Amino acid sequence: MAGWEGIWPVAPTPFHEDGRLDEDGMRRVLDCTIDQGATGICILANFSEQFLLSDEERETLTRLSLDHVAGRVPVIVTISHFATRIAVERARRAREQGAAAVMMMAPYHGATLRGTAQQTYEQFAAVGEVGIPIMIQDAPMSGVDLTVPLLVRMAREIEMVKLFKIECPQAAAKLRALIEEGGDAIEAPMDGEEAITLLADLDAGATGSMTSASIVDQIKPVLELWAAGDREAATDAYARILPFVNHENRQCGFRSAKALMMEGGVIRSDACRHPIPPLHPATRAMAIDLARRLDPVVLRWGK
Repeated sequence: MAGWEGIWPVAPTPFHEDGRLDEDGMRRVLDCTIDQGATGICILANFSEQFLLSDEERETLTRLSLDHVAGRVPVIVTISHFATRIAVERARRAREQGAAAVMMMAPYHGATLRGTAQQTYEQFAAVGEVGIPIMIQDAPMSGVDLTVPLLVRMAREIEMVKLFKIECPQAAAKLRALIEEGGDAIEAPMDGEEAITLLADLDAGATGSMTSASIVDQIKPVLELWAAGDREAATDAYARILPFVNHENRQCGFRSAKALMMEGGVIRSDACRHPIPPLHPATRAMAIDLARRLDPVVLRWGK
């Protein structure tokens, strides 16, 4: 598991008020995320609003991010696509450009086109041939049931399947079963979903977490204390951040990180692209208030 432990936040994608991609803002997002103490960074994920980006913009963001991070921390590039050929092409480009790993969900398109267990296995196997570590993202958005036996089979039979981001309902139970059944084949079990189930997931054996980029420096100590064996201090640290984590997860979603980054002078706008509405002003204000009580780097970084 060495090298994959820790906190791997998803970098948000900033836009100008008119909806254009803010490339300079993206560089500042990456710098701020690194300065928060991130172990590594994930780009083009759902919390990066990947479903609102064109193929050309994906390519721009991949090159920009990998060039700008320049090896300061490892970068995971999300490559999910229903078409196996396109997922493979995305993985190949990410590898060529220096990504540390790729992340992908099971193949799906909308609510009714979902890959079967065999089709999912075949897609991950095809991407595995590219020769870059793969993180399997087990998220409800895909609607594909990634059973523990299927995950264990992929871990054992596809050499590049090494990382597991488990953020389905009852994530802790699934992580525990995955680790018990997969043994040494499960190299990097992680949780996600903004750390809303972090403590239970750590107790189940998670060694890392892929959160938002909102309060990385405040969540990181929970993982460090737990890894050091200090469960009581880790629990106290988690209790301190939980009001914000709950508000982000239940009320804001991916819009919160950009709201905090705008408030902290990291980016100029927290705009999202239509049809995503802006946060309600009261919801946004509460997110900032709850974060301010923690004095996170993000609210001081650009000031």
